[in-house]
Amino acid sequence: ESMKRSTIVGLMLATGTCVVNAAPNQVRTLDEIEATHLTFMRSEEKLARDVYLTLAALYEGQPAADVFVNIGDGSEQTHTDAVRDMLDSYGLEDPNPDANVLPDNIGDFDGGEYGWYFAEKYSALVASGSIDLVSALYVGALIEELDMGDIINCPKVIIEYEDNIGDEGCGLNYTDEKALKNLYTHLVDGSENHLRAFVKNIE
Repeated sequence: ESMKRSTIVGLMLATGTCVVNAAPNQVRTLDEIEATHLTFMRSEEKLARDVYLTLAALYEGQPAADVFVNIGDGSEQTHTDAVRDMLDSYGLEDPNPDANVLPDNIGDFDGGEYGWYFAEKYSALVASGSIDLVSALYVGALIEELDMGDIINCPKVIIEYEDNIGDEGCGLNYTDEKALKNLYTHLVDGSENHLRAFVKNIE
């Protein structure tokens, strides 16, 4: 009986008290499309965190800049950790194993098939957000819209570079894996909350 026990990891997402349960090291199977998308989302959640932490440092002390600290250091950190733990539960390689070595790892996307894509995104988003605080808040809103779209449907870059993506695409609308659907649904809920926060500060 003890051999059948598994340690349950509670993935607390920043959308209230929602918990996504995953059993680390339990042997479960995703198809190649699901695995590719989940790995991609690990880097995308890290991207959001890294941009927000960078902009938080840039505008420290200015009105409305706290939104970057609250979301980046809190919610997005939780989100990227949640995807990391889900990768572990399926025995998939983490493209960013040193993601939590801060601040050294901010903007570092050397690992994974799409590291180049996220490195370019990070540089472009930080450059846009460095114009002024209002521009930075718009970057935050853009990131959340991008994140929701890429969670629900298949990111454009995956469609372009993966030969096995058919008409069904990938993401929340593709998978029938309960744990993934649960995780993705709560990530989308979180992005909706973040988007509202950025819009409120812009207004």
